[in-house]
Amino acid sequence: PCSVSAAFWQHLRGLGLQDFPCGLGSWNKSRFCARVSPRGGQPGPGTDPTGQEEALPPGEESPEVLMELLSDRHSPWALPPNCSPQDQHLREMAVLVPELVRGSKVFQVLRSLRIVGKGVVEVDDGLLQFQQLEELILSANQISRVPSANLPRTLKVLELCCNAVADLQDLCARPPLELQHLGLGYNSLCSPLQDKVLTADFWPNLVSLDLSFNNFTDLLGLVSQLSSLQKLRVLVLQGNPLALIPTYRGFLVDSLPKLSILDDIRIGPDEKHQFHGLAGQPELTRSEARVVVSVGEVKGVPDPSAQQQLEVGSEAPVITYSYCVTYEF
Repeated sequence: PCSVSAAFWQHLRGLGLQDFPCGLGSWNKSRFCARVSPRGGQPGPGTDPTGQEEALPPGEESPEVLMELLSDRHSPWALPPNCSPQDQHLREMAVLVPELVRGSKVFQVLRSLRIVGKGVVEVDDGLLQFQQLEELILSANQISRVPSANLPRTLKVLELCCNAVADLQDLCARPPLELQHLGLGYNSLCSPLQDKVLTADFWPNLVSLDLSFNNFTDLLGLVSQLSSLQKLRVLVLQGNPLALIPTYRGFLVDSLPKLSILDDIRIGPDEKHQFHGLAGQPELTRSEARVVVSVGEVKGVPDPSAQQQLEVGSEAPVITYSYCVTYEF
């Protein structure tokens, strides 16, 4: 278990940004020494008086060769296939302009940060050092609290899928106002929400919202909040108990007329026409949901239908059995 910052530094060390073919070393030292002599403005090593590039000194490699070592999938320095574009971008920068990814300077260049499946439990204030961060993906960790005060104000995408978030109070205390996508699928959120935290007061620019596979049951209460999100176009609610309500999709399509996609299915004009008027009949959403459970096999109980074979003329009493089996969900 660790914080986002600790996981980031651990991941950064694994990228080898200071090791060949990245970083500064004997393989590229002439390119990054002083280009201008401190006395008289004479050209320093790495250039000639005509302005042409000098031939590389022995033991050094050109930027093109170093970049090829990073991109060729057969190269021993190539990243694994599952690495993110962010990782590849950092390594390329470490070849071309290594001084920009040394130490704390890396915070100034990162616009996307992806820490997935690293056992993160804490969203710490170290994230505030990422002054240009627009996308933060923290899926498949163990995060239960997301203090909004620790999130960069520049964020436009926040993905927290597959964590342990059960409460939105901390996240909504001071959320990034520019956020356009909020992903909270596969968490532990449930109805009713303590306060109206999914409204335009907190998320004025939200375009996409994923609340799939949580424990939301109050469709009317949720719609009353989401209806204030005037920019919302994509909504995912599948996997929640409220999705079992027979009029679930029709009620949402009519209640949120600006939606373009619901549960990964595009909403067309025909569907909007078909469900027109359902928003004015909230009583339909109170219908009971029906779940059919098929039990394939029961073990450990004698079969009551088996007929006991009696000898002809026997006066022994006939014993019958019956059982009551109950299921708890």
